[in-house]
Amino acid sequence: MTWIGPSTAPEVTVPDVVGLLVPQARKVAWEAGLTLASDDPDGPPVSALTWPGVWVVTGQHPAPGAKMRRQGSMVVEFAEVHDENGPQRPR
Repeated sequence: MTWIGPSTAPEVTVPDVVGLLVPQARKVAWEAGLTLASDDPDGPPVSALTWPGVWVVTGQHPAPGAKMRRQGSMVVEFAEVHDENGPQRPR
């Protein structure tokens, strides 16, 4: 579930993180004023779901270019990369 952020926070533009490795996506989101979240608000954080291993972002909500409030959380889907053939196991 996406949390758009505190109502008093300024709006920011959602960056495109699809195709980035999770650590890179986290940095891009952070620089935009947002955080990454999984689609289960009661589940573990993205960092716990993507450790250990190499994970790539395969989807996001809201879409790039959308507006959110600073400190909001964007939901990402990700898959583990086992080799040079790309993502293998989606989460």
